[in-house]
This record gives sequence, structure tokens and C-alpha cells, in this order.
Amino acid sequence: MADVEGLKREAGITACGFVRSGMSLGLGTGSTVRYTIIEIGRMISEDGIDVVGVPTSESTRELAESLGIPLIPISEVNRLDLTIDGADEFDPEFSLIKGGGGALTREKEVAMISDSMIVVADDRKKVPVLGEFDLPIEVSPNKWKEVSEAISQSSGIESTLRGGEHSPYVTDNDGFILDCKFGPTITEPSILEAQLLSIDGVVQVGLFVGLCDAVVMATDSGVETIVNPVGRLH
Repeated sequence: MADVEGLKREAGITACGFVRSGMSLGLGTGSTVRYTIIEIGRMISEDGIDVVGVPTSESTRELAESLGIPLIPISEVNRLDLTIDGADEFDPEFSLIKGGGGALTREKEVAMISDSMIVVADDRKKVPVLGEFDLPIEVSPNKWKEVSEAISQSSGIESTLRGGEHSPYVTDNDGFILDCKFGPTITEPSILEAQLLSIDGVVQVGLFVGLCDAVVMATDSGVETIVNPVGRLH
């Protein structure tokens, strides 16, 4: 893709077309949605819009604070008007794999209390079937080996501790992440999500089903907005 960064920036800014003054916003994590957050900061300082944000990660919180975006912790909100976030993969049914950046638990918590969710991504993230990207699962640090064994026993799937056993990646919630190599086989993500969540020690699964209402997608020919026909945007 020519000028990937430029196209990601354009997609991130285009997603701000869904933002209205007075909204409470979930602010996602990732390289594309970073441009959305920068644009929201500009809209506050230059256009005078009035919004508040709930960040999905510490890196997003730091970026938003540096731009003067008013923030509130998720513990103080019951619902949000809109979340804008990225994705590692999305399929034709608007199901997502997220968690490549490690923030899946907070991202899902924010998405689930939002009236709608917009994903910003480039067209490399569009897939016919989820799973080519390793599925991230956040786990309790003292249970990661048991979870890995349970996944292997139930489905024969190999999982890897992110960062390795000697220097594991630690999430903002002090959890570990297992990256699971399902391959492009996840045709029923809601069923797989429920199965994985039932394993003792699993905190959250990087499958987002029934949450995404539109994808703002960067392509070689420009930015395309794909609206979920059974989503919540009207």
C-alpha cells in the first residue's frame, strides 16, 4: 500500500466525522486510531467541540492528556456514546480480532458500554475468516501455563506467552497475554469466545463480536467507510 501512514492518518481523521459535540467517547489504542485522537484534540482546541474521553490504555491516556482532551475513568461511566478503536482483523460480519497492542481487556470493557463502535483500519486487516492474526487472550499471571494446556487439550491449538517466560509482556491490568495460533479457521467467533472465557484463568479474549458498527478503511484508492447493515448506526 502506497504511503501507508498517510492513508492511516486519513482514515483516522475520517472517523471523526462520527463525533459530535456533547459526546462521551471511548478512545482506542493503536497506530491508526492515534490519528483520530490527535484530530479530536484539534477539534477541541480549534473548533470548540465539547467531548470527554475514556482511554483504553495508559498510552492513549498520555496522548489524550497531552492534547488537552478531558478524560474520565471508566469506573465513573455507565455508558458511552461512541468508541473509536483499531483492529488487527475484521471479517465480513464485522467480528474483530483485537489485542495486538495488549489493551484488549480495557478495549472490550469500553466497547461493551458504548452505543456504537467505529473501527479504523487499513485494508490489510480485512479477512474472509478470522484467525490468521494470532488470537490474544489475557490471562492471570499465575494461571497462564494451565490456560495454555487447556487450550491445547481442547482444540490442539498452540499458544505462546507474549514476551516469553523470562520477560513476559504485562498488560495495564497486570495480566499476561497468550497469543494463540488458530489460523484462518474462526468461523464462529462467538462460540469460540464463550469456550475460551469458560477456562479458569482467562481474563478476556481478543474476539469482539456484535460490537462493531462500521469500519473506516484506508485503501490504495482512498478511505472507504463500510457500515454494518445490522449495526446500530442509523
